[in-house]
Amino acid sequence: MGKKAIVTGGAGFIGSHLVRRLIENGFTVLNIDKLSYAGNIENLRDVKMNDRYQLLQHDIADFPSMNQAIKDFRPNVIFHLAAESHVDRSIDSSDDFVHSNIVGTHSLLKAARNYFEAVKTADFKFIHVSTDEVYGSLDLQEAAFTEASTYYPNSPYSASKAASDHLVRAWFETFNLPTIITHCSNNYGPNQNEEKLIPRMISHALGNKKLPVYGNGKNVRDWLHVVDHCDGLIAAYSNGTSGEVYNYGGNTEIENIALVTKICEILDSLQPRPDGQSYMDQIDFVDDRMGHDFRYAINIEKARKQLHWKPTVNFNTGLVSTIDWYLKEMG
Repeated sequence: MGKKAIVTGGAGFIGSHLVRRLIENGFTVLNIDKLSYAGNIENLRDVKMNDRYQLLQHDIADFPSMNQAIKDFRPNVIFHLAAESHVDRSIDSSDDFVHSNIVGTHSLLKAARNYFEAVKTADFKFIHVSTDEVYGSLDLQEAAFTEASTYYPNSPYSASKAASDHLVRAWFETFNLPTIITHCSNNYGPNQNEEKLIPRMISHALGNKKLPVYGNGKNVRDWLHVVDHCDGLIAAYSNGTSGEVYNYGGNTEIENIALVTKICEILDSLQPRPDGQSYMDQIDFVDDRMGHDFRYAINIEKARKQLHWKPTVNFNTGLVSTIDWYLKEMG
């Protein structure tokens, strides 16, 4: 009999890819998602009829429901991805971020503890999926974040994720719940919500809208293909040690303006503008975001050595295939 996995936020960008990857690896999956604006059930249209997939539409902050769902499903692993994740939204209003990222995580941890103490499943793990943003910001001269880096969150979003990380660690230390915390750099790939940088630039370019770039565009991000990230999460369950933290990155640091320029160049090649001009003409530098972290970078040596994981998707190849996917989806 195959393994059973709960994925919270499984209709979201990363979650839907993880659900699909788990089913490909023989897991039976329960997707718990409240289907907010960021959750799109169409992301899973190719697996919704699979007999090893089921959906529970519910809020993870509802403890009695989570307690019952986990008890009934009897998972070998819980991958906790459900979260509010957009920094700009957290600046405009932090309430949903506190509710989902902190209260929701607390609810799941309590339910997972009840289940684990009842069944004592030897291979059970609670995998908490977090972000490199909990570590704050780097200068160009600073070494990449490691699992031992000090927490220094600078936005309401990253602060809420840092708080949830600390809850997860406390449930391991205090209650012996077998937890693992993971942090990843910026993900990219198909099915991402249009509020995120890459799909937003593609959508705006094709819609003949301005391509807004914060500040001078020199902020640096590391990019990781979503499939590589999902394989890392599965490796954390298969090879990871409870109580540990693992960081995932793509070894692909690039300035925002360089990335937007690259997107424009690819679009110029794949779907030229009707007027023959470059999409780069649409780039528009706008006022910088409040609390905009300058640089993120991830050291992946621990995951490479202990989990036998490394990114496999070349960024240039992955970006072209991602843009090609969006072009087909947008007609």
